Amino acid sequence: MAPQRFHEQFDQIQRSMPDVPLAMGPDDAAEFLYEKGVVLARDGEEARLVEDAVRGHFTATEGLSADRVRRAGPDTNRTGVTRIQVGDPGQGGRDGDHAVAHALRALRPHEGRAGRRLVSRNHVVSITSVNACPGDEPVPAPRRRGVNPAPAGTPYDAATAVGVLVIDTGLMSDHGSVPLLAHVRGDAQLQETDEHGVLQQYVGHGTFIAGLVAAVALNTDITVRGTLNDAGAILESEFGHKLFEAVEADGWPDIISLSAGTSNGRTDGLLGIDAFMRELRAQGTLLVAAAGNNASATPFWPAAYAGLPEYADTVLSVGALRGDGEHGACFSNHGAWVTAYAPGERLTGVLTGFTAPVPYVYQHSTYDACRFGFAYACTCQSPRHTGLLSEGQDNGSAKADQVMFEGYAHWSGTSFATPVAAGMVAAHMTAHRERDARAARRELLAANTEYAEVRGAHVPALRPPTWRPATVARLAPRP
Repeated sequence: MAPQRFHEQFDQIQRSMPDVPLAMGPDDAAEFLYEKGVVLARDGEEARLVEDAVRGHFTATEGLSADRVRRAGPDTNRTGVTRIQVGDPGQGGRDGDHAVAHALRALRPHEGRAGRRLVSRNHVVSITSVNACPGDEPVPAPRRRGVNPAPAGTPYDAATAVGVLVIDTGLMSDHGSVPLLAHVRGDAQLQETDEHGVLQQYVGHGTFIAGLVAAVALNTDITVRGTLNDAGAILESEFGHKLFEAVEADGWPDIISLSAGTSNGRTDGLLGIDAFMRELRAQGTLLVAAAGNNASATPFWPAAYAGLPEYADTVLSVGALRGDGEHGACFSNHGAWVTAYAPGERLTGVLTGFTAPVPYVYQHSTYDACRFGFAYACTCQSPRHTGLLSEGQDNGSAKADQVMFEGYAHWSGTSFATPVAAGMVAAHMTAHRERDARAARRELLAANTEYAEVRGAHVPALRPPTWRPATVARLAPRP
């Protein structure tokens, strides 16, 4: 991820979590965000070992103080991990945390002997549209053209409907006015507009995703939880709690659609959701997770659990296809841990149920190289739009653009390829009277004959029959 773009992402998430000082990591590169001054450890004996080892290392190392090393949360909880404070979160800047780095270093000998990880940063998990371009901001779409993918023809049947749980930003208050969302329920989106009546950033993300699932698979009962209402971000330690709360509220669903995650510089998952993932594996639920928008082969969790043998049947990780469906989207993560790719560029869906136009101010700046050479420019630039929505305008001004939504939007990102793939699994379950979502996943992939090219590799492509591809033309390089 480009440094400028990552600093902008940092600012956006830090504003949404003002009480949690954040840093970038790892120490030599900006690949993820994490909580300053705190590490995670498993409850019980391992937490005591981590606390003692860090305290001893800090006591013996010049320039470090063990005064702040203590538990920062309950000794035991549902997630099986506890927060341990190792330093002053108010010290230092955003480019790494000295105390956390030393705490991780203090446990290396113990981890070597144990043969597994004992300590972790407390990473920020976020919706993938936060992470990169063009999974950025929605573009207004005319209602008359409908959604893309278009609604499938299979009728809704309450007795056989597939249960889908969407972990996201919640639902717009007026979503019920949209017929496509007739069988969608869940948490309300927090603070839809500001004091001027302007839509907040990432508002409608959960509604948009629910609409994509419903369009591909009408025979679904969809529940949207507002787990990621803070601009799509949550701490890893809290994420485990929220996941358990979501499945315990209504029981384990057939499918979970999750368009969020984080890299962590490792290949063994996230410590904060380890207990949830083990419980998930014991259930029949299939997790469909976004591969992330960093144009990287670095594992993005929890999607990358699909690449671990013990979770290969439990997780379907989804990358994004370009608008024509023939190649991978330039922003999509990739690699052997990505199970399949689905359309994820310029999909059209329901953002709100508003019947009157609602203003939205674009002020998110992103790195635009990922759209280099394609038919449409990146929709957001620094200090203001210089692309699709503001062509011909004065780009020297720092004033942000304002556009008007009438309910529908185009949006891009692996965030949206994910519910398309989840919908295809659900549709397969209905068409083949299959009640096991994991069996449906296997059957769908085994029967699939569609492929696309992603960075020179031929990969499985899940293209809904009602999805309409777009022509992608190459442009001359930008000056």
